Amino acid sequence: MSGTQNPTMPAVAYRKSLPVEDAESLLDVELPVPTPGPRDLLVRVEAVAVNPVDYKVRRNNDPGGEPRVLGWDAAGTVVAVGDEVELFRVGDEVYYAGALDRPGSNSRFHAVDERIAARKPASLSFTQAAALPLTSLTAWEGLFERLGLHEGAMDRTGTLLVTAAAGGVGAMVAQLARALTSLTVVGTASRPETVEFARRMGVAHTVDHHQPLAEQVARIAPDGVDHVFSTIGTDRNLAAYADILKPFGGVVAIDDFGPVEIGLLKGKSISFHWELMFTRSLHGTPDLAKQHHILTQVARLVDAGILTSTATTDLGTVNAANLREAHRILESGTAIGKITLTGFAD
Repeated sequence: MSGTQNPTMPAVAYRKSLPVEDAESLLDVELPVPTPGPRDLLVRVEAVAVNPVDYKVRRNNDPGGEPRVLGWDAAGTVVAVGDEVELFRVGDEVYYAGALDRPGSNSRFHAVDERIAARKPASLSFTQAAALPLTSLTAWEGLFERLGLHEGAMDRTGTLLVTAAAGGVGAMVAQLARALTSLTVVGTASRPETVEFARRMGVAHTVDHHQPLAEQVARIAPDGVDHVFSTIGTDRNLAAYADILKPFGGVVAIDDFGPVEIGLLKGKSISFHWELMFTRSLHGTPDLAKQHHILTQVARLVDAGILTSTATTDLGTVNAANLREAHRILESGTAIGKITLTGFAD
C-alpha cells in the first residue's frame, strides 16, 4: 500500500437484497482501504468463514444501493495499528468475529477493534482459524455466561442438549462442554454424516430433530436434562424443552423466531436466556475486551490439542461467485461444520 494515493482493495459487497440465485445478490467491487481508528487493527485478510448471519443480513437489510460488505469470521495479519492499540503489533497473526455495525471482513483489508481480536492458534492455518471465532464466542458466552456453567468444573455432572449439533455453533458447544465440563452432551442430528460429525465433536448421544424430541431424549436421560443450548427450532421445540428439562434448568437460544409461550417454563422455574455474541461490540460494553480473552483461551485449547477447527469445506478465493455458493449452501440448511474461503485473486 505504501506510495499509493487513495489505495483501493478488492471486496465483495451487496447493493440490494436479492435472492442468492441472482448474480447481483453479491458483487465483486473495489473499495478504499479502511483507515484504522485509535483502538483498531488493520488486518490483511487471508481467510474468512461464512455464517447464517451473513445471508440473514443480506436478505433482510437492504443498503439502498450503497455497497455493504458482509462477513465477520476472519483470520489474517496485522499490517497497521491505531494510536491507542496496546495488545498487538504489526506482523501479528490474528483471528476474530468482527462487529455487526461495521463493514464486514469480505475484503482484502479490514479494520477491527483490538479488544475483540486475538492471536490465532499457532497450530492452525489461516483457513482453519477463520472457522472458529464467531461460533466459539457464541458457544463460550452461551455456556459459561448465559447458562452460568463453570469452566473447568469437572465435578459438575448432568446433561446438556444441543440442537443442530453438527452445525458451526453446535459443534463448538459440544467441544467446549466435553473439554471443560463433565456434562453428558446429547445432540440433534438427522443424517448419517451429521451424526458422525457431531460425535467427533463430542456428542455422546444423538437424536433426530425430525422426530418427536421429548420421547427420544427421555430414553437417553429418563430423569431429564439440565441445560438446553438451542441453535435452531426454539419456537417449535419450547414445549419439548419444558417437558424434558429438570426443575431450575435453563435454555439459551441463538436463533430468530416470533412470539412464544414462555409461560411454559414457569412451572419448573426454568430460566430462558438469549445469546448474541455481537452484543458487546454493538453496545460498547465496558467488558468488550472479554472477547479478546475468550478467543485467546480458545487458541490455547486448540494449540493444546483439546479443541479442533470445525472447518469442513473451502470454496476457494474470496469472490462474489464463491460467496454466493456459500450463502446458497447455508440457506439450504445442509451445511456441516463451517464453510471457508481463502485468499483473494489480487
